[in-house]
Amino acid sequence: MRGILTSSVGVTCAAALLLSAAPVSAAPARPAPQAGRAAPGTTQSLPLVPLRRDRALGAVTEQGLQRRDVRHFSLVGVIWDDPATALHGGVQVRTRAAATGAWSGWQTVETHADHGADPGTAEGSSGRLHGATAPLWVGDSDGVEVRVRAEGASGDGRAGTLTSPLPSGLRLELVDPGAEPALMGSPADAPRAGYLDEGATAASAVNTDVAPLGAVEIPALSRQATERDLLARRSAEPAGGERVKPYIGPRPRIVTRRGWGADESLRERGFVYTKKVKAAFVHHTASGNNYRCSQAPSVIRSIYRYHVKSMGWRDIGYNFLVDKCGNIYEGRAGGVSKAVMGAHTLGFNTNSMGIAVIGSFGSSKPSSSAVTAVAKLTAWKLGLYGANPRGKTYLKSGGGNLYPKGKNVRLNVISGHRDGFATTCPGKRLYSKLGSARSAAARYQGR
Repeated sequence: MRGILTSSVGVTCAAALLLSAAPVSAAPARPAPQAGRAAPGTTQSLPLVPLRRDRALGAVTEQGLQRRDVRHFSLVGVIWDDPATALHGGVQVRTRAAATGAWSGWQTVETHADHGADPGTAEGSSGRLHGATAPLWVGDSDGVEVRVRAEGASGDGRAGTLTSPLPSGLRLELVDPGAEPALMGSPADAPRAGYLDEGATAASAVNTDVAPLGAVEIPALSRQATERDLLARRSAEPAGGERVKPYIGPRPRIVTRRGWGADESLRERGFVYTKKVKAAFVHHTASGNNYRCSQAPSVIRSIYRYHVKSMGWRDIGYNFLVDKCGNIYEGRAGGVSKAVMGAHTLGFNTNSMGIAVIGSFGSSKPSSSAVTAVAKLTAWKLGLYGANPRGKTYLKSGGGNLYPKGKNVRLNVISGHRDGFATTCPGKRLYSKLGSARSAAARYQGR
């Protein structure tokens, strides 16, 4: 099913990315509401140069950059020309903290950013896409060193057992998220407190069914109020049988794109929708756990810029993001209650949504606050579309490395990224919590 493209002009008129993990707070932190316009972020894109060559193999086995001064940045990643080419090897970076001048040790960057737009879609066929590593959040830095070593390379210049060459066009991406938006009072003040340009108006207008135009957050609703809201939506639809009490969890608080300071000029105009939301895929951003919850908006702005400016996507890939304190953030623009097509699970972006927990959970345990937030979010959003979080559903593959295009695949309604694509995402420690999330989400729905 091809997504449906809706012009943002019409909506406007209708409205008139490893250091040691930071400690997790005992109770979910609530970022201060933010409004206004953030200072624009930037991306430095630096071509990598050969560092080692294996004469016996006749190939460059290591590329990178020696230590150098650069403009401020907070997130790093490596991209290359062909999105269909995998990077078989290792990527390591070390960075210099801007505040102290101290260099970090070598940090490993996850080489497999296994997300993407479905083949055959306008986004997947745009010609702007790049291969990419996962992004790594390093905090405010002004110096960098990087090395990308091919798999099987010896590292000392001696002959190794090179399995494949490094991809062409390797570049280091250094992302500065820009300054936080100016504080402009309470959420109620937001519509009149700051200027909304066309892109911001369009991104906010698609949420006016749940919050005022220009709102920095979508407030939580009680279970009863959420049920009334859903019944009111259904009453506006054509009659099609007996109206029954809905299974839906209470709507959680969601920080909007305006709340985390999205630069709406980065993304493509308009929004792409599918028919419904039958499943939720849970991810981790693989960007590391060294962030404070107050920094989560900066991390999200960095990932957004990396997805769009570096990887070539139309918008951030995930539909929602969750931080370690359990705060939920609107991701890809198009409306939090709507079936927005993302670029989170290559082959299964149609009729699904992607939720990314900010962090890396291969060996680190996700916080209970984050897992609870996933359960609450899925209980509400899946409930809007009549989906049982403990159930199974069928999705048709759009083509990927696990299932061929056109195959109907039976999946858990709440699945991990690895269920639809051969990847380690969302990390084994987060993946092991999905059973608990399913059960909790079903309870929130009253099942």
